[in-house]
Amino acid sequence: QVQLVESGGGLVQAGGPLRLSCAVSGRSFSNYAMGWFRQAPGKERESVAAISWSGGSTSYADAVKGRFTISRDNAKKTVYLQMNSLKHEDTAVYYCNAVRSSDYVTPLYLSWGQGTQVTVSS
Repeated sequence: QVQLVESGGGLVQAGGPLRLSCAVSGRSFSNYAMGWFRQAPGKERESVAAISWSGGSTSYADAVKGRFTISRDNAKKTVYLQMNSLKHEDTAVYYCNAVRSSDYVTPLYLSWGQGTQVTVSS
């Protein structure tokens, strides 16, 4: 089975940084575009950022543009999300998944990981 393991979350004060990691196993990694998603309590899951299989193209939700940076290391089968200038509204559980290369927002793996909690204090 495909395994998605997110890590790096925690409690941080507004304005601070966090770096999330997503380790992928059980399936070929290099040829898949990857994305980060988040879900806050009472809200629907939303796409945050995505990166092409080669790392040459990225996309971001308007809410995080200029603050978040997605990257990947195919040798390590890991995708990262560097989050800076965190805001209280960034509080959510963050997940990763492979995404369609055609739109960068549609998740491909049916089974999600447990995510990593990011809590930003006011």
